[in-house]
Amino acid sequence: MLALNIPGRGQFNINHLVLDFNGTIAFNGELIPGLAERIMLLSKDVEIHVITADTNGTVARQCSGLPVSVQILHSDGHTAEKGKFVSSFDGAICMGNGANDEAMFEAADIAIALTGREGCATATLLKSDLMIENINDGLDLLLNPNRLIATLRK
Repeated sequence: MLALNIPGRGQFNINHLVLDFNGTIAFNGELIPGLAERIMLLSKDVEIHVITADTNGTVARQCSGLPVSVQILHSDGHTAEKGKFVSSFDGAICMGNGANDEAMFEAADIAIALTGREGCATATLLKSDLMIENINDGLDLLLNPNRLIATLRK
């Protein structure tokens, strides 16, 4: 568990990290360099879930060997499906960039939008608690939680 006491916001006991795949942890279906090492470290404190429509058909191969569970979306309503998935967890941080991440962000305790090379959908950005450029910096916020606390304190 990752315990975050954020002044002005309260205590968060984070048990789950939910990551969108394409545009968030992968570019053109390939994992972003440096990600695997951070995932390995974070998996000691939280359960990590990768959720995706698997547009490029690469998620299984790319996540093989990583301590993550992979959830492939199958419905016609990916936004709602992602939101429902996250709402089933007690204590979740989500990271994503796509329009279909909006409901996931609403259900999360903390939502972090990634702009990255694919940009970030405006609706999702507006539902986020924080925006950061790339996934490695986003994961580093969790590996060094005082950085996250300093940014989100009120």
